[in-house]
Amino acid sequence: MTWDTAQYLKFADHRLRPALDLLARVPIEAPRRVVDLGCGAGNVTAVLASRWSGAEISGLDPSPEMLERARADHPSLSFEVADAASWKAEPKVDVLYSNAALHWLGDHRTLFPQLFEQVTPGGWLAVQMPRNFSAPSHVSVAAAAEDGPWKSTLAPMLSDPPTHAPGFYIDLLSPMADTLDVWETEYIQILEGDNPVAEWTKGTWLRPFLAALEGDERQGFEAAYRARVRAAYPPMPDGRTVFPFRRLFLVARRRG
Repeated sequence: MTWDTAQYLKFADHRLRPALDLLARVPIEAPRRVVDLGCGAGNVTAVLASRWSGAEISGLDPSPEMLERARADHPSLSFEVADAASWKAEPKVDVLYSNAALHWLGDHRTLFPQLFEQVTPGGWLAVQMPRNFSAPSHVSVAAAAEDGPWKSTLAPMLSDPPTHAPGFYIDLLSPMADTLDVWETEYIQILEGDNPVAEWTKGTWLRPFLAALEGDERQGFEAAYRARVRAAYPPMPDGRTVFPFRRLFLVARRRG
């Protein structure tokens, strides 16, 4: 399944803000090795390189399309294809940073300790993930998927929300961390354009559902979703749309 980098980057400024908020809470001055796990188009990797100019910094992502864009936009940086679920750091890293990527992977009970083990003792794990899956923007995906001739294809793709409440990650990582900071922020985003919430999710959560369909079914499903989302997020009198979006953050230092 491919990524449409142009669609994803339509709201690049809004997507960058939580990445910067996460980075601001990582209190290390001069790491030697930094990995941006799930780096996408590399715009955040470039920010990491600017902050830690003396570090060896790598951007890793499973999407060739995203990495092609990253290499084109940031030719001086290093990018490699890698799957976070199976990636192993050799040698271990001082900062493992992941912005808006790990919610695409399941079994966080296994995944997060495994990733934390790739961090050197005294090093930092920094993660941001969406936790907006109970909002109309995401609930409407399931509602539209189950209401049409495409149901037999899309219903088996529906699953429980991929991210857990903050307490889950606190309990999971506390035994491995001597410092742990976990918080949530709901960003009250004001978006421009026609039905911008549908455009937002089309670049992310809606993407695999659209990819599973073709022709009239794909068009019909997208139209059904867009109608639900437009009703849930009506434009203001000036034409802009308010889109609250909740995100989960965690910053942990590996126990030495």
